[in-house]
Amino acid sequence: MAEQCLNGFQLGVLLFLLAAGLTLTFGIMDFVNLAHGTFYMLGAFICATFTVWLESYALAIVLGLPCVCAIGMLVERVALRTLYQRDHLDQVLATFGLILFFNELVQVVWPLDGMTIALPAALSRPVPLFLGIEYSSFRLTIIAAGLGVAAVLWFLVARTRVGMQVRAGASNRAMAGALGINIALLFTVVFGIGAMLAGLAGMLMAPILGANSGMGEQIIILTFVVIVVGGIGSIRGAFVAALLIGLIDTLGRAFLDVLLLAVLSANAAEAAGPALSSMLIYIFMVAVLFLRPQGLFAARGAAP
Repeated sequence: MAEQCLNGFQLGVLLFLLAAGLTLTFGIMDFVNLAHGTFYMLGAFICATFTVWLESYALAIVLGLPCVCAIGMLVERVALRTLYQRDHLDQVLATFGLILFFNELVQVVWPLDGMTIALPAALSRPVPLFLGIEYSSFRLTIIAAGLGVAAVLWFLVARTRVGMQVRAGASNRAMAGALGINIALLFTVVFGIGAMLAGLAGMLMAPILGANSGMGEQIIILTFVVIVVGGIGSIRGAFVAALLIGLIDTLGRAFLDVLLLAVLSANAAEAAGPALSSMLIYIFMVAVLFLRPQGLFAARGAAP
């Protein structure tokens, strides 16, 4: 149970990295970006490429993060900036087109069967924890990195002048522009930061899952669930919701079929367990929205 809770916590931290970037673009900029998972995929491919070239996973992350940020800012300026004043349906259609474009692009640039990289030697050994439990040092590193990003992001949004400008632009874009804030530049930077956070999530998962075309679509739905449950525009809500959903999803997949053995046959429990476990997070979302339609932490304007 303790090991599965750690797995759920690790999944929650990974979801937070994705949800934080999506919260910035969806909650603060009011832009529905279905292509957010694309930057998760690009981060994995770029990290894998730099790791092969430089034979250093850490250096690959250091060099890959600004690359993903630059790609995000370029996409925002070239393809998405004119869509801010359009309705959400136009944004959905445009960003879905970006998904198709980038999925085909990575198949042209990188191998069709994707790329895999080995775990760093320094992080491949298990770490002894309480009660005789040993846990992956790499997964502990993912947890630590996610918690560090959460702290930095909270400080950036809540305690800095840039964060104040972001919140002002989200609350009243016209008034913020009249007061001298360059909204266009600000939103480009915010979009780039969101893309970089998604790319970081992909880089952290590259040694575990590899880099494959279309891998972003597999996780973007969960990410949207996280920001809806946490409260659109709330960084704190995204963090809490990501941890809850990570734990629910992991524990459900690990133990639900065992619990069903009390009332079902072994074959029926084995068949029903995975299906029901995949439904748990959506049942949780419905329950939260029924009790709190604005999410667990409804943002005031765009407050964190």
